[in-house]
Amino acid sequence: MNAQKKYHYFVSDLHLGAPNAKQSRERELAFVAWLDHIQNSAEAIYLLGDIFDFWFEYKTVIPKGYTRLFGKLAALTDQGIELHFFKGNHDMWVKDYFEQELAMTIHSHHLSLKIDNKLLYLHHGDGLGPGDYKSKLIKFIFRSPLCQWMFARLHPNFGIGLASLLSLRSRAKGGKKDAVYNGPNHEWLYEYAQTKHEQDPHDYFIFGHRHLPLFLPSEQTTYINLGDWLQYQTFGRFDGQSVELLQWHQNEVRTYNGN
Repeated sequence: MNAQKKYHYFVSDLHLGAPNAKQSRERELAFVAWLDHIQNSAEAIYLLGDIFDFWFEYKTVIPKGYTRLFGKLAALTDQGIELHFFKGNHDMWVKDYFEQELAMTIHSHHLSLKIDNKLLYLHHGDGLGPGDYKSKLIKFIFRSPLCQWMFARLHPNFGIGLASLLSLRSRAKGGKKDAVYNGPNHEWLYEYAQTKHEQDPHDYFIFGHRHLPLFLPSEQTTYINLGDWLQYQTFGRFDGQSVELLQWHQNEVRTYNGN
């Protein structure tokens, strides 16, 4: 009997916790159903940031909820599937909880991943390329050890509640802007991929953050944005030769067609 083909999967921007408990739970259940579907074909799964709308780890406290997701992720690593977590601009305060409890590999920056003869560049996408000045400022301030130390002095009831509210407002303000595609010349992550490729060639540049699923090949490389699970439920799948942009729709996988 032939062994089942194995894939590398890429997904981002679930924003669990937003906009309310009911919708977040529905999204969490859909995502767990997707993980159930792919587990037998997955060699590795890459979570490219903003999986949570807000996350902070105190020494003995983490945000409540997400029990079904954590149980499923633990089962996947127990099964021998690699899990990689990239810090996004909403969950940049991930520390060592996922590493210790779920055996995830945590990435604070980009990862260059070589599989067979292909080279992939992976990053959440915040603070890269021209523009996106707000993300660059937030990243500079909130990734500082001093800022994290000061936040940890707040009681979790106040600190997590306040940060979750601010995070939700930030997401709501950016939603309409993210939904608009004005061509590759107006896509700052696409521009970053083209410039970076000239300095450090990769076959694929795969990002989250933008919230709009995009597959933009050029003569030199291919830029992919994974979209989000607030609206699209899209993800990437790599078979060792090429990356596909797919969609989890009504408990089935289909090619993403722009709808």
